[in-house]
This record gives sequence, C-alpha cells and structure tokens, in this order.
Amino acid sequence: MERVTLRIPKQQIEEVEQMVETGEFPNRSEAIRAAVRDMLKEQEGNNDQATSKRSWAKV
Repeated sequence: MERVTLRIPKQQIEEVEQMVETGEFPNRSEAIRAAVRDMLKEQEGNNDQATSKRSWAKV
C-alpha cells in the first residue's frame, strides 16, 4: 500500500472518528479507503453515460 497525506476539514474528521467509535470502521484509514472505493465505483458507473457528473467533487 501507498501512504497518502491529505488535509480534511476538522468537522469531517470528527465525523469519521464518530464512525470509528461506533464500530462502523476499525480505524480512520479504513473509513477513508471505503470512501475512495465508493467514489471509484460511482465514477466507473458514470463512464457509461455521455455526460457524467461528479457528485463527490465540490468546488
């Protein structure tokens, strides 16, 4: 596995920590890996459409 460093707003990290504390994920890294997997699956599904919108990309 590769190590990636990223900056995430404090509120979002607190929400991820809450999911870890409730047992939804074993740790923050696994929660973030799950989010990336979901994003990639969504993107893969959108590749079949002529116009794809990235619901996860907020600018």
